[in-house]
Parts: sequence; structure tokens; C-alpha cells
Amino acid sequence: MNKRIIILGISAIFLLWSCGAGNSRNGADDSHEHHDHATEIGHDHEAELHGHESGLHAGHNHGTETGHNHGTEGAGHSDEIVISPEKAAAVGIATETVSPGRFREVIHTSGEILPAAGDESTIVATTDGTISFAENYTEGMAVGAGQEIFAILSGNLQDGNRIEKARIAYITAKEEYERASRLTDSRIVSQKEFVTIKENYENARLAYEALRPSKSGNGVAVQSPFKGYIKNLAVKQGDFVTTGTPLATISQNRHLVLEADLSQKDYARRYSITGANFTTAYSDRTYSTADLGGKLLSIGKSQNEGEYYMPVSFSILNTADLIPGAFAEIWLLCSEKDNVITLPLSAITEEQGLYFVYLRLDEQCYKKQEVTLGANDGQRTEILKGLAAGDNVVVKGAYNVKLASASNAIPAHTHNH
Repeated sequence: MNKRIIILGISAIFLLWSCGAGNSRNGADDSHEHHDHATEIGHDHEAELHGHESGLHAGHNHGTETGHNHGTEGAGHSDEIVISPEKAAAVGIATETVSPGRFREVIHTSGEILPAAGDESTIVATTDGTISFAENYTEGMAVGAGQEIFAILSGNLQDGNRIEKARIAYITAKEEYERASRLTDSRIVSQKEFVTIKENYENARLAYEALRPSKSGNGVAVQSPFKGYIKNLAVKQGDFVTTGTPLATISQNRHLVLEADLSQKDYARRYSITGANFTTAYSDRTYSTADLGGKLLSIGKSQNEGEYYMPVSFSILNTADLIPGAFAEIWLLCSEKDNVITLPLSAITEEQGLYFVYLRLDEQCYKKQEVTLGANDGQRTEILKGLAAGDNVVVKGAYNVKLASASNAIPAHTHNH
């Protein structure tokens, strides 16, 4: 009985202890869960606060960044080129304000510069003999009127020295003429005989004077007929020539003819042609028939068989060292058009088949502008698109502006429009 009581008591104590331990574990679990929940809430709250802070920070940065970028964009343009006024003056940059005006229609062709009739003379041998140059003459050298160029020597020929023989004949005829003149009054020499003697004297004189003695006195002198230059030499030292052989061509080079080739497709516009501009292969200069005292001489009325062009000829004065025989690029000037925007050819630059000019925006800022070209007259070109009246365009030194643009070393520029 007592044993049973003791066993029941121990069992009750064990049961009570088990319930307390369970409650303690439950409380600990509950406490842990509450702690985890609180921690999670705290972290979430912190994350939210941090996110809010980050949002504020991001918003600030965005505003600053946007404001800065916008400010920079508003202050400068990436396509602007900055050149200081001092540097622009040093490299010769000059501008022109665009203004519509009158412009001539043109026909672009080619042609040749020819000597004018009477402006050249070919000198020939006046007797048989061998050539001796009076000086070391070459083509292109200037000569004066009456200047000796050749001596024709005939002393080693079978007929002997021609000039000496002519001199003797002239002296003999002169003496005979003078004697007959004194005897005519006394009727010793008849009038008929006197006429014959006088004729022989005149012929001998002309023959001798035609054979002007050279400076050395050993031959016949060949002289330049006028002041000019030696265009070509047809002989060389020691050549044998006969009377009438061409020796050289002397050109005055004062009057020339510009002969342009007019295509059949442009023939309908022939009556509107009034002048021409042209350039040569040996010079960058553009010449104008108006500036050279030019005058339209003729327009071909027909063409040779097998040829596609007809000649248009202008007479011009050679005041610009033009060379006869040179080929020329020619712009025939026709009727004029009104209200046309044009620029000097020096203002145009070309890149991969596109054409550009440079606008001056202010005293140190320039901008590249694409343009569409129309006809040109050899000096100025028509601008069909890309410019408006009032634009300030670089007309001298455009390639210097292009080089400054390509250097990519231009500092930032704050230019407001």
C-alpha cells in the first residue's frame, strides 16, 4: 500500500515536470518566433528607409545629371568649329554675306588658245647656205625688231660667197648708173639706154640689200621682223638650207584667239553667247574675255565630217602671259538669270562626292554646311540648296577651316543661339 502511494507520487511529480518543460519550450519557441518576426519587420523597415534614402539620392543625382547635361547641350554645339580671330586673320580666312543677284547661264566645254592672224611671222632663208646661229637662241627667248638670229654661210659652196657676189654686182651697177646719169644730158647715153641701166642698178641694189651681211661679215643675216619671242626653231646649227626654207616662227604674242568647241546639243543656244571665262592647265587663275578686251569673232555654221563640235572664236589681248597652243577649260557665258545665290569657287569644299561650305556664326565660331551646286561660270557657282540670303560664308581659307574641323582639337565652346 505504501509502495503504491510512493509510485503514484513519483509518477505525479514526473508528469508535472514534463508539463513544465513543455511549457518552457513552447515559450522559448514563441519568444524566438516573436524575435524573428520583430527582426524581420525591423529589417524590412530599414530596407524601406534605405530604399527611400536611395531613391532620394538617385533622384538628386538624376536631377543634377540631367540639369548638367542639358546645360552643357544648351551652351555649345558639337558641330561648331572654333578659330580665334587672330588665327583666322593669320591664315587668310575671309567671308562673304550671301545675297541673291544676277547670274549667267553657262555652257561648259573645252578649247584651245591660238595665235591671231598677223601676230606671228615665219622667217625663211634668203639664200642657199649653211646655218650659223648669231647667239645661243632657244625657243621661248625674246627678240627685238631687226635682231639678227641666223647667219647663212655660203663661202664653201660652189657658187662662192653669195653676199660678196651681190655686193660686187651692186657696186658695179651703181657706178654704171652714176656714169650714165652724167652723160644723159650730153646725149652720149640715150634715154632708152639710161632706163635700162637704172633698172639694172635698182635690181642689184634690192638683191644686195635683201642679203644683209651678218655681224661677222661672213654670211647673210636673217633678222626678226618685229619684237616678240621665238615660238619654234625649224633648224639647228650647221643645217644646209635653200632659199625659202622656213627657219623659225616669231610671235608677238599680243593678240590671241580663244577657240571653244560648241557641242551640237548646245547649238540652239549659240546666239545667246556673249563671252567666256577660261582656265589653263598651267595656271589656277580664271581668265575672262571681258577683262582681256575680248570680242566674239564667229560661231561655226557647219562642222567637218566626223566631228561633233563647232568652233566659237573670241579675239583677246594677251595681257596675262597666255601661251598660244595651250588647251583651255572654257565656260561660255549666255543669258543672265535673276535672284540667284552664288559663291566663289574657292568657298566650296568636297568630301566623298558631297559639297560643303563653312558658315561664320560669330567672330570665332564656324559651322559646316552641306550645299547643292548648280551651274558655274568658272569663277562663281550657283547654289541650289543649303544657303539663304544673309548667311555669312567663308570664301577664302575654307580648307583651313576644314583642317581645323578635322584636327579634333577644338576646345568646348559656349555659344548660345
